[in-house]
Amino acid sequence: MTLATATTRAGKRAPGPPGGGRPADRGAAWFLVLPALIPILVLSVGPLLYGIALAFTDSQAGRTAPTQWVGALNFQDLLHDTLFWDSFRIGLLWAVGVTVPQFLLALGLALLLNQNLRFRWLARALAIIPWAMPEVVVGIMWRLVYNPDAGILNETIRDLGLGDGRDWLTGLATALPAVIVVGIWAGMPQTTVALLAGLQNTSPELHEAAALDGAGAWGRFRAVTWPALRPVALAITALNFIWNFNSFALVYVLTNGGPGGRTRLPMLFAYEEAFRYGQFGYAAAMGCVMVAVISVILAFYLVGRLKGGDEQ
Repeated sequence: MTLATATTRAGKRAPGPPGGGRPADRGAAWFLVLPALIPILVLSVGPLLYGIALAFTDSQAGRTAPTQWVGALNFQDLLHDTLFWDSFRIGLLWAVGVTVPQFLLALGLALLLNQNLRFRWLARALAIIPWAMPEVVVGIMWRLVYNPDAGILNETIRDLGLGDGRDWLTGLATALPAVIVVGIWAGMPQTTVALLAGLQNTSPELHEAAALDGAGAWGRFRAVTWPALRPVALAITALNFIWNFNSFALVYVLTNGGPGGRTRLPMLFAYEEAFRYGQFGYAAAMGCVMVAVISVILAFYLVGRLKGGDEQ
């Protein structure tokens, strides 16, 4: 057999372009994916579409008259609802106030837990405890910590002679900062675990080479550690911001949105409109606005990821 004949036959047997499989193979692939798609469609996509449709109606609880299509009336009312936009501003303050310190503290803790320390396994296990606790339990526990009469925080302040303490969760000036502290504590383990995983994927040889070149601790972090952590940091920060902006249970247990609405997050406001006042259509319009905000954040995140991939 000549070389030309072998090349021709090999070319005839060459596989087609990717994605050009037989229809039967594509049908089998869809059949395998279907069990995972059905719960997503039923439990996520379906309620989302129903909520969007509900936002364009005057649906109310206990109403005997049929629900009417009102178009964009709920959104027009929402534009002039100062209480909602106040809750939206509080939600942004809460999300930024929790996400940024949470990331910085988690980064420091991840760097510490990545060192070769004694009882490192125990420290890592203890760092995950807040993550393993339900938000309702965390809220009840911190209500006891902030208790104005017998809480450990005020007792410590009195023992140190710094004053008589205060009612942290009902003070207009202290309620939101106190709740932010709880949010940081509760969500920091998740960020720590993600950053620690990124640190352990960094090659030790790179740190050794940077040290041989005379780079100090900060130089090694800037030249080696941070470039390896940047994708993880971007992902976990975006996810934390979305998660914190949509928070409900923790703040609901701690303050129920009080005092005077100082901790009323957008999700709490929508919950009250729907289940306290029965305005389902109006609450659904609020949900649509929050979905739009989250979609914009996700869009910025994806654009950042794509640009980062192009640069690499």
